[in-house]
Amino acid sequence: MNLGKAISLCRTQRGLTQAGLAARAGLSVSYLSLLEQNKRKDPTLSTIQKLAVALGVPSGILFFLAADQKELSGLDPELQEKLAFAALSLLNAPEPAQTLL
Repeated sequence: MNLGKAISLCRTQRGLTQAGLAARAGLSVSYLSLLEQNKRKDPTLSTIQKLAVALGVPSGILFFLAADQKELSGLDPELQEKLAFAALSLLNAPEPAQTLL
């Protein structure tokens, strides 16, 4: 699993810098950089959820994009293709408006 690659892919697709995403997610830039480089392999589910919200994608999409081919080998190839298409469609869609809690 390469969660850092998935975060970086989503971030760049959204046109965000590391500083921009870190600010949206309430993380430090250095921590985000380490995550993207896979030098920190222990993000909490809470951190992943913060990143997903800041990126405007479901956390499941991050996990799917992070999965290695070996990890997806149990899925039907047609389903893999449909999931990949859905993930890319979400990333290419306009970013949802950010809401304040």
